Amino acid sequence: MAQEVRNCEQTKPAQLTEPKNSEEALRGWLVLDQIPHFGMGKLKKFQNLYNVPAHSLLTYSSSQLVDFGFDSAQVKAITSPDWRLIDNELNWLTSGNSRFAVHPEHPDFPVLLKETSRPPFVLFGWGNKKLLASNQIAMVGSRNPSHYGKSCGFDFAQGLARQGITVTSGLAMGIDTCAHQGALNVGGNTVAVLGSGLDNLYPKRNIRLAEEIVQNQGLVLSEFRANTKPTPHNFPRRNRIVSGLSLGVVVIEAAIRSGSLITAKYAIEQNREVFAIPGNINNPLSEGAHLLIKEGAKLVSKLEDITEEFQNLNSCVLKEYSENSEKSPTESLATDKLLDSVDYDVTALDVVIQRSDMPIKVVLAQLLEYELRGLVVSVSGGYIKLRGK
Repeated sequence: MAQEVRNCEQTKPAQLTEPKNSEEALRGWLVLDQIPHFGMGKLKKFQNLYNVPAHSLLTYSSSQLVDFGFDSAQVKAITSPDWRLIDNELNWLTSGNSRFAVHPEHPDFPVLLKETSRPPFVLFGWGNKKLLASNQIAMVGSRNPSHYGKSCGFDFAQGLARQGITVTSGLAMGIDTCAHQGALNVGGNTVAVLGSGLDNLYPKRNIRLAEEIVQNQGLVLSEFRANTKPTPHNFPRRNRIVSGLSLGVVVIEAAIRSGSLITAKYAIEQNREVFAIPGNINNPLSEGAHLLIKEGAKLVSKLEDITEEFQNLNSCVLKEYSENSEKSPTESLATDKLLDSVDYDVTALDVVIQRSDMPIKVVLAQLLEYELRGLVVSVSGGYIKLRGK
């Protein structure tokens, strides 16, 4: 197993304290964050080579920095940082509720993320800071998933959230959205990691979702300055944080060349568990998940395939959850002959009629009722039964 789940004491809400001179420390990390082509990996090498604390880098003269191997642009960023940008970030932190920033020396910086090779210098947050210390599992996938993919994302997120696990994703359209919504639907915890700044939420269509996450004790995170615009190279950087925060990554419907497989690659490098939900072999969006399974990712067909990989997970449940022994009226419908005639892939109406051996008027009336109950969805070419129904 890649990572031990934090014990119950660690996941209980803790008193979050700020270190002395916290603003001064944060300013130092914001200066380090301005250095071009310089990340935590290079900083660690510098510290190990010269056996000095991180902030000592900011005390050296230009000539000393040149001797250390820094180029002219890096020297300028260290000796003459843009204090205006730094003041803007500090002003952002104090101009709204539930805003914070943590750095690798801050006591609330996520432990798993800090252990990765390239954690961010600064992580900005909006929402419930306590979720930084929660057990997280990431869910990622296509921005244009099938109905099957959407259903998988929503249902598995609900299941994880019901067990007290925080569902982490990237706020993108598609699977990310379904994962966040699934967790919220059962009152669970969810974390969204952005490829833009927290004052420039992206995609715009999910601004309301981000607000809903925060309003429901969730958390939105970014390593980028508050007003940073979304650019293509930001999203692979974002993906390493999604996986770095998490105990494992679940991939649902991803093409061979996709951001989801980049996230899975980061997860492997970070020694995280990788899970993949299989799909239709004729669907190009299934190719990425199937490739991961061939390469050793765990095939997932039920929630227990994920949870059994983590020790003590059941003993750390944050919310009591048990299924009713008696089926609800909605659940009882899932066993009848007509619903059994609809597949998880597109099923033509005439096939449903033939399988169920029922009159067309009755079939249409029942299918409409099933749609209203969320048991099936009408699509071009027929109907699809939603997973878990």
